Amino acid sequence: MATFLCKDLPHSIMKKRLSLIFVALACIAMGSFAHNRKALRINEVMVANDTTSIVDEYGRYSAWIELFNSNFAPLEISSVYLTNDPQEPKKYPVPLGDQRTKMGKRQMVVFFADGKHEDGTFHTSFTLTPGQENWVGIYDADGITLIDEVTIPASLLPGQSYARVTDGGDEWSVRDGSEGKYITPGANNIIKGTNPKIEEFAEKDENGFAMTIMAMCIVFTALLVLCLCFYAIGALGKYTSRLNKARAQGVTVKEVAPDDNDSGEEIAAIAMALNEHLNAHDTESTILTIKKMKRAYSPWSSKIYSLRELPHK
Repeated sequence: MATFLCKDLPHSIMKKRLSLIFVALACIAMGSFAHNRKALRINEVMVANDTTSIVDEYGRYSAWIELFNSNFAPLEISSVYLTNDPQEPKKYPVPLGDQRTKMGKRQMVVFFADGKHEDGTFHTSFTLTPGQENWVGIYDADGITLIDEVTIPASLLPGQSYARVTDGGDEWSVRDGSEGKYITPGANNIIKGTNPKIEEFAEKDENGFAMTIMAMCIVFTALLVLCLCFYAIGALGKYTSRLNKARAQGVTVKEVAPDDNDSGEEIAAIAMALNEHLNAHDTESTILTIKKMKRAYSPWSSKIYSLRELPHK
């Protein structure tokens, strides 16, 4: 009996260690998901949708809530809770199994607060009431941790939305669709326009002459810099060669005569003369020797197999 227990002891210890490691990894994973969900924000809300905003897939104009992933990484929002009552944090659980609940980085998703959760993932089980304050909150998967909340003012008129000034920012404003106050469900709250400096340059240089001259100057300057770099590298190489020769001969660099190597044309002429008169060339020559090999027989290329056999009389 004692022998059996001693043999079984290491196995039990290993199982405990593996179970502890598994629990620790699960806790780390859950913590990381919870940490990522903290970046989920309520970005824009419309209480009374009077046919001036988006419609759902059934053609209905309903109140909607836009969520924003302020992470710079994808975020899975399934199993979080949306609610309009802090006393009921688990009012609408975002269901599992829908690929659309995986939000891309800095992306938005819109939920319709129409009380028809049976119509799909993005239809909540509660509605928003026009003409009074509406509180909306997001709770984490535990139903206790509040991720984000907002109170929509009762003065919000039909067709107006209550949105953050910047996506995921702290400041809110009322939007009515006018210039600079666009209603943007599923899109950035700030629509970025063109660069004013670029527009000013385009007005001053209508035909593009200045742009052409600038581009040519940049190209030629880059070529000049490259030429100077190559010249400097060549001069450095020559000086290094003379320095090595001076060290080998035991003299100073000034006493070493500069290299008067043959030019490339002279070396090419000598090599061609040797090849013509002595048939001599190195192993790295550009002379190719192509040997004619006997073609091996293969039934795949035989024509006799593609001919039809004549019937025998």
